[in-house]
Amino acid sequence: MESFKQLSEEITTSNLFNSALTHRSVGKDNNERLEFLGDAVLGLVIANLLFEKFPDCDEGDLSRLRAHLVCKRALAELARDAKLSALLKLGAGEKKSGGHFRASILADCLEAIFGAVYLLKGFEFTTKFIKSLYEKPLESLPDIDELKDPKTRLQEYLQSRQIDVPNYIVLKEWGEGNDKRFSVKCIVHELDISSEGEEKSKKKAEQLAASNLLKKLQKK
Repeated sequence: MESFKQLSEEITTSNLFNSALTHRSVGKDNNERLEFLGDAVLGLVIANLLFEKFPDCDEGDLSRLRAHLVCKRALAELARDAKLSALLKLGAGEKKSGGHFRASILADCLEAIFGAVYLLKGFEFTTKFIKSLYEKPLESLPDIDELKDPKTRLQEYLQSRQIDVPNYIVLKEWGEGNDKRFSVKCIVHELDISSEGEEKSKKKAEQLAASNLLKKLQKK
């Protein structure tokens, strides 16, 4: 794997690295504990890289950037680029259900590899390894405002114009379990404008309503 060339045979043939590649569906000697450790190591490394790269960013913006870089989706993309699916060790059931290509399994495996590398080679080496994998993602980060959720962006839009924050009202709630739905209205009384959103959770419905209202305001 091109991305892992810097890892010596000492690392890639070790029991720890083998465990990092092993999903829990295989048995007791799996990557869950290494994933836990790798997640913490990754968070610290990325936090430090962002702290140095963006000296003018506040805590909130740095947290959003870090979340964007370490989320399961981002990790799965890195794992796919590294052709990690070819090395995964899965139980028979996971193999049949396409586990080699499942985003959550790929992301967890990559975090476990970070944990294994850290235990084998220490923090400095692991930092260089993670930095090499994240070279492109760090260069192509989206604008910070794009990473803010719609409710935050709407609130900042209104506050910059000295307008009171919006109110959110649950209009309707129906269904049960996975079929549950919420309809929420977002209202800015001062501007006499509102918008609605319908989603599977109250939080998501509020976010959609805020996004729809922000679009209305920006068109004016």
